[in-house]
Amino acid sequence: MATTRVAHTVWEGELIKGSGMVSFDSSGIGDHPVTWASRAETPNGRTSPEELIAAAHSSCFSMALSNGLTGAGNPPTTLVTKAEVTFQPGEGITGIHLTVEGEVPGLDADGFTAAAEDAKANCPVSQALKGTTITLTAKLS
Repeated sequence: MATTRVAHTVWEGELIKGSGMVSFDSSGIGDHPVTWASRAETPNGRTSPEELIAAAHSSCFSMALSNGLTGAGNPPTTLVTKAEVTFQPGEGITGIHLTVEGEVPGLDADGFTAAAEDAKANCPVSQALKGTTITLTAKLS
């Protein structure tokens, strides 16, 4: 069954001096401020589209990797994934780097890296971001 998730943003003012509020409608987890400065300079307690993409990608990748490992007979004990989304003003998103460290009993480093590469290529968020360079570092704990 297909699912749809909803968020919305109310933006006020021009790009540089304006600000917005991102609301997570589906989950109800709250509203979060967003500004150009939080995107191109320092967050200072505000989010950015790139941080939201990083959250989506790290969680989607972790789920895909967990599923792939479990399907191959090596369910993970723990996976810790970080997604770093690089934004260059004037160019846009220039790359995403995923770093995953996993505890997977019975699996060697080569097997873990292969499973992580498969998850990187095939998780739905990676698929949605195919036009972006996505790199990966994977290691066992």
